[in-house]
Amino acid sequence: MLDKNIQNFSRYEFKYIINNNIANKIENEISIFSKIDSNVTDKENYYFVNSLYFENLQNVNFYEKIDGIKKRKKFRLRTYSEYFDFQSPIFLELKGKNNQRTYKERTLVEKKEDLDVLLYYSDIYNKKQFIDNKVYENFFYEKLRKLLIPQVFIEYKRKPYTQNSGLFFRLTFDYDIKATKFHNTQLNKKIESTAECLSGYTVLEVKFDRSIPAWFHRIIQCYDLERLSISKFVVGMKVCQLAIDLS
Repeated sequence: MLDKNIQNFSRYEFKYIINNNIANKIENEISIFSKIDSNVTDKENYYFVNSLYFENLQNVNFYEKIDGIKKRKKFRLRTYSEYFDFQSPIFLELKGKNNQRTYKERTLVEKKEDLDVLLYYSDIYNKKQFIDNKVYENFFYEKLRKLLIPQVFIEYKRKPYTQNSGLFFRLTFDYDIKATKFHNTQLNKKIESTAECLSGYTVLEVKFDRSIPAWFHRIIQCYDLERLSISKFVVGMKVCQLAIDLS
């Protein structure tokens, strides 16, 4: 039985790191086959993505990604604005990988008191809004089992496109990627102390259910795009010196 309070996504995700000049060229070319996503309202055709990732002191999620574990998951708080101030919706998200397919489950965080519980506490037994919600229950179980704490903010600008017709195919251009260590005073104001990630480069992500269209295959060949296993969370942990890649 599906929980009406939970949104579920499952798809394939391929990622490419490209310099900003190439990103601009590709963006111009795909305008023939795709349109800017309806979620964008800004005149600059982008929106903010702001995520706070949970990790433990042993950096289990970090090393699972580095080691290429085929079945893994992590938790984050996400909002599509510059601040976690409830002017825009805030979601608790479970992001996972099952072999080649990526899945995401998310639920709305409705008020600041709930946000405080997610960040600082583990006692959910007197919180009706957390009971019988799969995402919340999974989060608190993992938080207690792995001793998860909020660790790193990752923020960036995103330009999203969807294919004009045919099967679902979405492209996002993520740029101006920044990271900073978590501090609770940074939730509802602009983060001042940030480290740039992948300066001069854009992360191009393609998301699809079944196949990549022929027109994008031509772009891959034209620009010699190389699919990479890139994680903004991993990059942010490294630039903030919260974890070291030992591989």
